[in-house]
Amino acid sequence: MHVAVLDYGYGNLHTLGTALRAAGAQVQIEPDLAAALAAPALVLPAVGGFSATAARLAGGAGALQRALAGGKPCLAIGLGMQLLFEASDEGEGAGLGFIPGRVLRLQTRRVPHVGWNDVAPAAADPLFPRGGFTAWFANGCAAAPTDPEDVIAWATTYGTRFPAAVRRANTWGVQFQPEKSGAAGLDLIRDFVSAARTR
Repeated sequence: MHVAVLDYGYGNLHTLGTALRAAGAQVQIEPDLAAALAAPALVLPAVGGFSATAARLAGGAGALQRALAGGKPCLAIGLGMQLLFEASDEGEGAGLGFIPGRVLRLQTRRVPHVGWNDVAPAAADPLFPRGGFTAWFANGCAAAPTDPEDVIAWATTYGTRFPAAVRRANTWGVQFQPEKSGAAGLDLIRDFVSAARTR
Protein backbone atom coordinates (compact mmCIF):
# COMPACT_ATOMS: atom_id res chain seq x y z
CA MET A 1 0.00 0.00 0.00
CA HIS A 2 1.51 3.32 -1.13
CA VAL A 3 0.98 6.13 1.43
CA ALA A 4 2.12 9.74 1.00
CA VAL A 5 2.98 11.77 4.10
CA LEU A 6 2.52 15.45 3.32
CA ASP A 7 5.60 17.35 4.48
CA TYR A 8 4.59 20.89 5.55
CA GLY A 9 8.25 21.80 5.89
CA TYR A 10 8.47 21.58 9.70
CA GLY A 11 9.93 18.96 11.98
CA ASN A 12 11.10 15.39 11.67
CA LEU A 13 8.72 12.84 10.14
CA HIS A 14 11.08 9.89 10.65
CA THR A 15 9.10 8.24 13.48
CA LEU A 16 5.83 8.47 11.56
CA GLY A 17 7.43 7.06 8.42
CA THR A 18 8.95 4.19 10.40
CA ALA A 19 5.55 3.35 11.95
CA LEU A 20 3.84 3.35 8.55
CA ARG A 21 6.51 1.08 7.08
CA ALA A 22 6.12 -1.29 10.02
CA ALA A 23 2.40 -1.40 9.16
CA GLY A 24 3.24 -2.59 5.65
CA ALA A 25 3.02 0.71 3.79
CA GLN A 26 5.35 1.97 1.09
CA VAL A 27 5.99 5.51 2.38
CA GLN A 28 6.60 8.65 0.35
CA ILE A 29 7.48 11.82 2.33
CA GLU A 30 6.18 14.44 -0.09
CA PRO A 31 6.40 18.27 0.17
CA ASP A 32 4.42 18.76 -3.06
CA LEU A 33 0.65 18.56 -2.46
CA ALA A 34 -0.23 17.51 -6.01
CA ALA A 35 2.26 14.64 -5.86
CA ALA A 36 0.97 13.62 -2.43
CA LEU A 37 -2.62 13.57 -3.72
CA ALA A 38 -1.57 11.24 -6.52
CA ALA A 39 -0.83 8.51 -3.95
CA PRO A 40 -3.60 6.04 -3.07
CA ALA A 41 -3.62 7.16 0.59
CA LEU A 42 -2.54 10.29 2.43
CA VAL A 43 -1.30 11.18 5.92
CA LEU A 44 -1.45 14.74 7.29
CA PRO A 45 1.13 14.76 10.11
CA ALA A 46 1.13 16.51 13.47
CA VAL A 47 4.16 18.77 13.09
CA GLY A 48 3.86 22.55 12.59
CA GLY A 49 1.62 25.45 13.62
CA PHE A 50 -1.91 26.07 12.40
CA SER A 51 -1.43 29.54 10.85
CA ALA A 52 1.79 28.77 8.98
CA THR A 53 0.55 25.40 7.73
CA ALA A 54 -2.86 26.77 6.67
CA ALA A 55 -1.05 29.48 4.68
CA ARG A 56 1.24 26.89 3.09
CA LEU A 57 -1.74 24.76 2.03
CA ALA A 58 -3.99 27.64 0.94
CA GLY A 59 -3.23 27.35 -2.78
CA GLY A 60 -4.06 23.65 -2.83
CA ALA A 61 -6.87 23.58 -0.27
CA GLY A 62 -9.55 23.12 -2.93
CA ALA A 63 -7.80 20.14 -4.50
CA LEU A 64 -7.27 18.57 -1.07
CA GLN A 65 -10.92 19.10 -0.10
CA ARG A 66 -12.07 17.50 -3.36
CA ALA A 67 -9.78 14.51 -2.86
CA LEU A 68 -11.08 13.89 0.66
CA ALA A 69 -14.70 14.39 -0.42
CA GLY A 70 -14.07 11.94 -3.25
CA GLY A 71 -13.12 9.25 -0.75
CA LYS A 72 -9.31 9.29 -0.70
CA PRO A 73 -8.20 7.48 2.48
CA CYS A 74 -6.53 9.95 4.81
CA LEU A 75 -5.18 9.81 8.35
CA ALA A 76 -4.83 13.29 9.87
CA ILE A 77 -2.79 13.42 13.08
CA GLY A 78 -2.70 16.21 15.69
CA LEU A 79 -2.34 19.45 13.73
CA GLY A 80 -3.39 17.47 10.65
CA MET A 81 -6.72 16.69 12.33
CA GLN A 82 -7.19 20.34 13.30
CA LEU A 83 -6.60 21.42 9.69
CA LEU A 84 -9.68 19.42 8.67
CA PHE A 85 -11.85 22.06 10.38
CA GLU A 86 -12.79 25.60 9.36
CA ALA A 87 -10.60 27.66 11.71
CA SER A 88 -8.61 27.47 14.94
CA ASP A 89 -8.17 29.55 18.09
CA GLU A 90 -4.45 28.77 17.75
CA GLY A 91 -4.02 31.36 15.02
CA GLU A 92 -5.20 33.08 11.90
CA GLY A 93 -5.95 31.42 8.60
CA ALA A 94 -8.57 29.08 7.24
CA GLY A 95 -8.57 25.34 7.68
CA LEU A 96 -9.82 23.00 5.00
CA GLY A 97 -13.41 23.10 6.23
CA PHE A 98 -13.80 19.45 5.28
CA ILE A 99 -15.42 18.82 8.66
CA PRO A 100 -17.71 21.69 9.76
CA GLY A 101 -16.68 23.20 13.06
CA ARG A 102 -13.83 25.01 14.74
CA VAL A 103 -10.78 24.15 16.83
CA LEU A 104 -11.05 25.72 20.29
CA ARG A 105 -8.47 26.40 22.97
CA LEU A 106 -8.76 23.88 25.80
CA GLN A 107 -10.34 25.43 28.90
CA THR A 108 -8.72 23.26 31.57
CA ARG A 109 -6.58 23.70 34.66
CA ARG A 110 -3.43 22.70 32.80
CA VAL A 111 -2.70 23.65 29.17
CA PRO A 112 -1.21 22.26 27.02
CA HIS A 113 -2.50 18.76 27.58
CA VAL A 114 0.64 16.63 27.36
CA GLY A 115 1.04 12.97 28.20
CA TRP A 116 -0.79 9.66 28.21
CA ASN A 117 -4.57 9.63 28.23
CA ASP A 118 -7.36 7.15 27.62
CA VAL A 119 -9.09 7.08 24.24
CA ALA A 120 -12.72 5.96 24.51
CA PRO A 121 -14.38 5.00 21.19
CA ALA A 122 -17.84 6.48 20.65
CA ALA A 123 -18.79 4.36 17.64
CA ALA A 124 -17.74 1.17 15.89
CA ASP A 125 -14.97 1.97 13.44
CA PRO A 126 -12.17 0.13 11.59
CA LEU A 127 -9.57 2.15 13.54
CA PHE A 128 -10.89 0.92 16.90
CA PRO A 129 -11.65 -2.79 16.44
CA ARG A 130 -10.03 -3.57 19.81
CA GLY A 131 -11.93 -0.89 21.78
CA GLY A 132 -10.27 1.79 23.87
CA PHE A 133 -6.58 2.26 24.66
CA THR A 134 -4.10 4.77 26.06
CA ALA A 135 -2.39 7.21 23.69
CA TRP A 136 0.13 10.05 23.76
CA PHE A 137 -1.32 13.58 23.47
CA ALA A 138 0.31 17.00 23.12
CA ASN A 139 -2.38 19.61 22.43
CA GLY A 140 -3.50 23.00 23.67
CA CYS A 141 -6.60 23.05 21.46
CA ALA A 142 -9.28 20.55 20.55
CA ALA A 143 -11.80 20.22 17.75
CA ALA A 144 -15.45 21.16 18.20
CA PRO A 145 -17.32 19.59 15.26
CA THR A 146 -20.69 21.08 14.35
CA ASP A 147 -22.08 17.56 13.97
CA PRO A 148 -21.33 15.34 17.00
CA GLU A 149 -21.77 12.30 14.72
CA ASP A 150 -18.34 13.14 13.27
CA VAL A 151 -16.74 12.19 16.63
CA ILE A 152 -15.68 8.54 16.84
CA ALA A 153 -13.66 8.70 20.08
CA TRP A 154 -13.30 10.93 23.14
CA ALA A 155 -10.65 11.83 25.71
CA THR A 156 -11.01 13.69 29.01
CA THR A 157 -8.52 15.93 30.80
CA TYR A 158 -9.23 17.59 34.15
CA GLY A 159 -12.94 16.94 33.69
CA THR A 160 -13.12 18.39 30.17
CA ARG A 161 -14.11 15.96 27.44
CA PHE A 162 -12.87 16.59 23.90
CA PRO A 163 -12.80 14.67 20.60
CA ALA A 164 -9.86 12.28 20.45
CA ALA A 165 -10.81 11.11 16.93
CA VAL A 166 -13.18 12.15 14.16
CA ARG A 167 -14.20 10.65 10.86
CA ARG A 168 -15.95 11.80 7.71
CA ALA A 169 -16.03 9.60 4.56
CA ASN A 170 -12.61 7.88 4.39
CA THR A 171 -10.83 10.61 6.35
CA TRP A 172 -9.89 9.91 9.96
CA GLY A 173 -8.50 12.55 12.31
CA VAL A 174 -6.81 11.69 15.61
CA GLN A 175 -5.78 14.32 18.16
CA PHE A 176 -3.19 12.00 19.70
CA GLN A 177 0.03 10.83 18.06
CA PRO A 178 -0.29 7.11 17.27
CA GLU A 179 3.35 6.77 16.21
CA LYS A 180 4.33 7.73 19.80
CA SER A 181 1.62 5.65 21.49
CA GLY A 182 3.30 2.26 21.78
CA ALA A 183 1.78 -0.98 20.52
CA ALA A 184 -1.80 0.36 20.56
CA GLY A 185 -0.83 3.31 18.37
CA LEU A 186 1.00 1.07 15.92
CA ASP A 187 -2.10 -1.14 15.77
CA LEU A 188 -4.16 1.91 14.82
CA ILE A 189 -1.73 2.82 12.05
CA ARG A 190 -1.86 -0.78 10.83
CA ASP A 191 -5.67 -0.66 10.88
CA PHE A 192 -5.62 2.55 8.82
CA VAL A 193 -3.33 0.99 6.22
CA SER A 194 -5.61 -2.08 6.07
CA ALA A 195 -8.73 0.10 5.75
CA ALA A 196 -7.09 2.20 3.02
CA ARG A 197 -6.38 -0.93 0.99
CA THR A 198 -10.12 -1.70 0.79
CA ARG A 199 -11.27 1.81 -0.16
